[in-house]
Amino acid sequence: MIRSLLSALLIVLSLPVAADQIRIKDLVEFDGVRGNDLVGYGLVVGLNGSGDGIRNAPFTEEIMSNILERLGVNVTGEQFRPKNVAAVFVTAELPPFSRAGSQIDVTVSAIGDAKSLLGGTLIMTPLNAADGQIYAVAQGTIIAGGATAEGEAATVTQGVPTAGVIPSGARVEREIDFDLNALRTLRLALRTPDFTTAGRIEQAINRTFGRGVARMLDAGTVRLDIAATKLPSPAHALGRIENITVAPERRARVVVDQRSGTIVMGEDVRISRVAVSQGNLTLRIEEAPIVIQPNPFSEGETVVVPRSRAEIEEEPGTGLAEVPGGTSLSEVIAGLNALGVSPRDMIDILKSIKAAGALHAEFVVR
Repeated sequence: MIRSLLSALLIVLSLPVAADQIRIKDLVEFDGVRGNDLVGYGLVVGLNGSGDGIRNAPFTEEIMSNILERLGVNVTGEQFRPKNVAAVFVTAELPPFSRAGSQIDVTVSAIGDAKSLLGGTLIMTPLNAADGQIYAVAQGTIIAGGATAEGEAATVTQGVPTAGVIPSGARVEREIDFDLNALRTLRLALRTPDFTTAGRIEQAINRTFGRGVARMLDAGTVRLDIAATKLPSPAHALGRIENITVAPERRARVVVDQRSGTIVMGEDVRISRVAVSQGNLTLRIEEAPIVIQPNPFSEGETVVVPRSRAEIEEEPGTGLAEVPGGTSLSEVIAGLNALGVSPRDMIDILKSIKAAGALHAEFVVR
């Protein structure tokens, strides 16, 4: 009996472990469960002389007049020249299922010529959605994303002082009208559409419930039958399936950032056997003019005679090097590193290998 248990344990321990198991909630978006963007136009006060110049931003004066008049201050015909106010755009995202009274973060960005929002306070600003309705109201002290200092002959700026955030700076006043319990079917939209991944999600959900409750419609959609789950509500069904793990498939992809020289390769990138030669050509021109002067007490004038020297240098480079066909990412990296070139030269080499048809991956340049 003990020997049988030991044998079974060894078999279980020797089974391959599924790699890269990802939760379904991290792979899909649930139909209807989404946030909504909000935007508003407001005024920041209390700045230390770093606000908008009224002559360059007349809309700041207009909104300030409107706010004062709503507070019962008559400013008709008055001239404003304050330097401690700035007009701003306020943006936020209303999370799904947000209830009236809950608080959300907001981002504040200057739209005039204000130099800094550091230390400013946002005055009560309504936030509208795409339908024009007010869903939240923002107000509070801004945490700026940078600072600036200036003197008579120099200015130092760190970060972006003309933008900042207000944590929990907006209060929800209106709820989104969405009845989740009324749904009979629910669609799962894959963030990265793939037939294999969608099929695995379908199989994993059906295996969990022991019957056919999910069906793949296309590479980006899996439909869930709420009634077939035999659970009390769609919320119960989502809570049951969102933590099911699936091993997603990924397209072979090489991503290149030319500005920073960064190269990122996916696990499935493959390179066929190819020969590569790479070298650099340098053209150098030097100017060394000569000044010729007449002898003392003689007639004549000083003449500048140009003299140039031009030369072309070609580095030996790598010669004709062979990059063997890679069956794994580590072999691909080892073959490319054998060329002994810099990351920026590697970008040009990868482009050429792709053009030759030897790089079997999507090549993305940013």
